[in-house]
Amino acid sequence: MNGLLIRDLTIEDSAAVVELNEAVVALTSPMDAERFATLHALSSLKLAAEIDGRLAGFLLAIPAGAAYDNGNFQWFSERHDHFVYIDRVVVSNEFRGLGIGRVLYSRAFDEAKRLGALNICAEIDFEPANQPSLRFHESAHFVAIGTRLLDSGKTVSMQIRSLTD
Repeated sequence: MNGLLIRDLTIEDSAAVVELNEAVVALTSPMDAERFATLHALSSLKLAAEIDGRLAGFLLAIPAGAAYDNGNFQWFSERHDHFVYIDRVVVSNEFRGLGIGRVLYSRAFDEAKRLGALNICAEIDFEPANQPSLRFHESAHFVAIGTRLLDSGKTVSMQIRSLTD
């Protein structure tokens, strides 16, 4: 993809990250600058997708063993070792359909392997279903291994992808 730069996501990206997250908050969860700083500090993978100097997307992933007080992360922690948990991946509406998510995930898979992870984990809205995300994760070889009912009333599909294949 011409003009796409994948780089480290920095704390200086905070305003753009918060804005991108807010556009899809119904599919992720709220995140202000303070929350971003917390997630950034916990994450072992912090990736930014930039097009023409603008943040087009980002990915934050947290390693097993981190002190992350999150029910989905804890669910995976109770069942797996040596994983990286994708806390959120967001691509700007303006740049959707260009393969940015695939590029971010490909880089995340490579980096997670380099860090010694055996699996990469994520949850996807199942009820109500986020069909584009479910299809995307299926095409990226994620496998559903359970579901969780969240306090919000949503059910999420808990998914894992082996990094040893």
